[in-house]
Amino acid sequence: MSSQALTTILFLAVVALTVAITFWASRQTSGATDFYAGGRSFSGVQNGLAISGDYMSAASFLGISGAIALNGYDGFLYSIGFLVAWLVALLLVAELLRNSGRYTMADQLAYRMKQTPVRTAAATSTVVVSIFYLLAQMVGAGALVALLLGVESEALQNLTIAGVGVLMIFYVVVGGMKGTTWVQIVKAVLLMTGTILITILVLAEFNFNLSELLGAAADNTGKGQAFLEPGLKYGVDLTTKIDFISLSLALVLGTAGLPHILIRFYTVPTARDARTSVMWAITLIGAFYLMTLALGFGAAALLDTGPESAVATSGGNLASPLLAEAVGGGEGTTGGAVLIALISAVAFATILAVVAGLTLTSASSVAHDIYANVIKKGTATEKQEVKVARIAAFVIGGIAIALAIPAQKLNIAFLVALAFAVAASANLPSVIYNLFYKRFNTRGATWSIYGGLITCLVLVASSPVVSGSETALFTGQDWSWFPLANPGIISIPAGFFFGWLGSVTSNEPTAVAAYEELEVRALTGAGAETAVVH
Repeated sequence: MSSQALTTILFLAVVALTVAITFWASRQTSGATDFYAGGRSFSGVQNGLAISGDYMSAASFLGISGAIALNGYDGFLYSIGFLVAWLVALLLVAELLRNSGRYTMADQLAYRMKQTPVRTAAATSTVVVSIFYLLAQMVGAGALVALLLGVESEALQNLTIAGVGVLMIFYVVVGGMKGTTWVQIVKAVLLMTGTILITILVLAEFNFNLSELLGAAADNTGKGQAFLEPGLKYGVDLTTKIDFISLSLALVLGTAGLPHILIRFYTVPTARDARTSVMWAITLIGAFYLMTLALGFGAAALLDTGPESAVATSGGNLASPLLAEAVGGGEGTTGGAVLIALISAVAFATILAVVAGLTLTSASSVAHDIYANVIKKGTATEKQEVKVARIAAFVIGGIAIALAIPAQKLNIAFLVALAFAVAASANLPSVIYNLFYKRFNTRGATWSIYGGLITCLVLVASSPVVSGSETALFTGQDWSWFPLANPGIISIPAGFFFGWLGSVTSNEPTAVAAYEELEVRALTGAGAETAVVH
């Protein structure tokens, strides 16, 4: 059987499995709580698997291994940032957010503030972060299918991206949170299994000697010892060093502000289950990111990573699938064909699970925050709310498809880092202030969200990512004036500053009683499932 035929069969098997899960879940979904939060019926272990399935995206599996293969030690910094970020989520956010919210991030923010401005701001930020993240997944899907099915036509690659978009809309519209969660659990199991298999095979190539693997990677890339030391990408000059600090801030602080991760804490019945979820997620994610060392350096040791290679021209996104082919016996062998098909099907499952979670988050925010609480002022029925969420999924999916097509040559780990920067700049300051700053008020919340969001987007639009470099979104154009690829070092402090400034300049009476009620809810979970707001 040819590699393309085998890959196609495995792809179809993955899609069929996820579609069957979605149909099964649709019969268990009867109201808003089921659609948004899976009926709060998932155990800590199940939710931990789902969180890891949601978090270990195509950026982790494809982008990070590619970044390591191309940049060595500096590429591994992505893995460290993504993993350390969970400590912030665990210590500051997970349990408190689960206790004090209901369906979306805005529920927690709006508890002691004016509904309309805060929910509108939170929903806007949620949609922007989700679309940035969606772009990365769609780009990964296009690169994967182009490689595996031998698709060279740009039109067919674009069609692939559209197909992934249609599937993600289907998962959300039909399965809601229950369907999406079970797809993420299945995906987490598949991803860990596939990654363990490739890691063992890579280490076997070098007699399970990590030193030998690293030495071969340094020699094969032609970069020598510099490949194994800091500075190949982020230590070239002062600008790249500052860019590294900016990237680190975005990665470490961004997780605790990612809306599609935050809403996962609402799917468990108790605060204890929320803590259990995060502990399981940290264990699985930690093991996975350690294995990206073998994937990335293995690709550098066994593959051609020169400027004209398939790995380099894909921005590193094809390193893992091509590595699977190499350790399976190489191009043209049965083992190589089986492994590249298996790993690509796992990566495709990864993409499907993450895009479903992101689309559900955005659609929930539009329906629950904008439609039900801003437009209808809390008078919408559950049936109307869920219907609007399903319509919103179609619209957001269409936007993501349209934006992903021109972004196909960007590294997906990098695209996700931008999503983290937006989350850390716009969402995290408002969540932290609301939980811990008694004087925080409506103006502070809106200024924090809009200030961080606008600062981040303006700096990204003015950076070498969009124009003025060979790998920019718009090649041949140059309007960049901001030198950093990641704006976190400026935009994250800006979000916190605007939140403080808005709070101290507002004449809105401080709702001390409401803050104290929120504090009790956050610490004890009392009344966590009610929708009482002030």
